[in-house]
Amino acid sequence: MTTAPRPRTTTRDPEEIGRRLTAWFAGRLPGARVTGVHAPASNGMSSETLLFDLDHPSAPAPRCALRLAADPAAYAVFPVYDMARQHRVMSLVAEHTGVPVPRALWLEEDPGPLGAPFFVMERAEGRVPPDVMPYTYEGNWLHSATDTERARLQDATLTVLARLHDQFPAKEARFLLPPGSGSPLRRHVEAQRAYYAWVVDGVARSPLIESAFGWLEKHWPDESAPAVLSWGDARIGNIIYDGFEPTAVLDWEMASYGPRELDLAWTVYLHRFFQDLTESLGQPGLPGFLRRDDIERRYAELTGHTPRNMEFHTLYAALRHAVLMLRIGYRQVHFGEVRVPADPDTMILHRASLDAMVRGTYWSAG
Repeated sequence: MTTAPRPRTTTRDPEEIGRRLTAWFAGRLPGARVTGVHAPASNGMSSETLLFDLDHPSAPAPRCALRLAADPAAYAVFPVYDMARQHRVMSLVAEHTGVPVPRALWLEEDPGPLGAPFFVMERAEGRVPPDVMPYTYEGNWLHSATDTERARLQDATLTVLARLHDQFPAKEARFLLPPGSGSPLRRHVEAQRAYYAWVVDGVARSPLIESAFGWLEKHWPDESAPAVLSWGDARIGNIIYDGFEPTAVLDWEMASYGPRELDLAWTVYLHRFFQDLTESLGQPGLPGFLRRDDIERRYAELTGHTPRNMEFHTLYAALRHAVLMLRIGYRQVHFGEVRVPADPDTMILHRASLDAMVRGTYWSAG
């Protein structure tokens, strides 16, 4: 099977970032040295993360991580990168909940020092379920774990979501509401429509994504449950684990205020994305892991809230992921990594599963 090259995750030079970061620290920790700047193997394609060591006797942490807004000239995945917002969310989560988040150390909103706003946080140690190759493939630590160990990780991860949703004061999360009118879910979906419109501005539109937006309108759910702080990118690939216990919850740039099911469905679907991909290549994957019915049952036990309208929310998760994949696909075209396809939906790796969701056959088949 021929596959496209992995999309690039940065256009920046880590050594240059290290020199500029050392200069920035001169005004905060005179004499501090930044060394060992490198990107983690799991670096994503939205905000950039760089790891480095900070040598200074008064350094609040000797091992740090830099979260840097994407270079707007590099065909960024999102139209806006609000680093102050991410920094604020992480600080509030640390203040109000038992969810483990890295300690936020410095925020710099001036793009001058590094070319974009950024913040520095303490580096968490541990291991992350890989995206490339996915943890559902043979040969990585999570796939090689026992069923009991994976069950421990699954339960600990759901406990993170339960604590976040139950412990964080909802009123403190209202600043995350997108502009507009209507319920938190309505605003969330309309913000996704606006993001999709930005993604396809000047390029071919996606018939599949537009049919999925139409399905949402025909199946709009009851919204009587109160909104909570939603992590946004709620998946195990954004958690650092010590053994099988979470030590740090990462990547808060998609945080929002909305139904609990936003996070639950994202957790369910992002695993299904990797599982479906693995099965399509002839491997069994991890079919007993992060199953939708198990997640719904255990979350209800932990919180007293029985998840509702999960078919709506899992389709919405698959739709949101499709818009991201479409943007990343066009980004690959921009960098000459792939050619413009005749059918833009071919850039959506999970097009078959999203189409099956729209037709109402996905869950009955799986």
